[in-house]
Amino acid sequence: MARFPLLKALIFPVCLIPLARLGWYGYTDQLGANPIEFVTRSTGTWTLIFLLVTLCVTPLRKISGWQALIKLRRMLGLFAFFYASLHFATYIWLDQFFDLQSIYKDVFKRPFITIGFIGFMMLIPLALTSTNAMIKRLGGKRWRRLHQLVYFIAICAVVHYWWLVKKDITQPAIYAGALAVLLGYRLMAMLPKSGALLSKI
Repeated sequence: MARFPLLKALIFPVCLIPLARLGWYGYTDQLGANPIEFVTRSTGTWTLIFLLVTLCVTPLRKISGWQALIKLRRMLGLFAFFYASLHFATYIWLDQFFDLQSIYKDVFKRPFITIGFIGFMMLIPLALTSTNAMIKRLGGKRWRRLHQLVYFIAICAVVHYWWLVKKDITQPAIYAGALAVLLGYRLMAMLPKSGALLSKI
């Protein structure tokens, strides 16, 4: 257990590498012909990656038997919210310049933005209730029920990406496949016989 704080301290800066990469690319003028699109795509992709990595924690914990892994889930989930916030801020600030009328039209007329907006709105209460104090205040059962929204959020994120890409759907398909495996594992674990089998893997 003494090694776990060290592991967490090592993973934290690793999670900041995508942000540092964007900063470096901006400083060295490597964001391409459309910097806003590059930043939007990058922060959106990393949001999806962190959502999937967060969902990996429970299966890895059960398979490996390393219970301390659960302590990484909160940090990884908050990084998903962090990159989602950067993604959202890039859209409303750099892309739309806080033009509320234009944003309103986008949200209701462009399906990929609609589903992305819904996913981000659902992510906010999860971030706000991520503290130990909020767990105690809500109660374990209600807190777990609320945080099951992460499954729907991840689905929204994958659909958002899929609908955004018009031609080559290879990358969103890969993320969709990974999410299907992670959700499939959970569905199997809910079945009595399958759950007993999965716990022994």
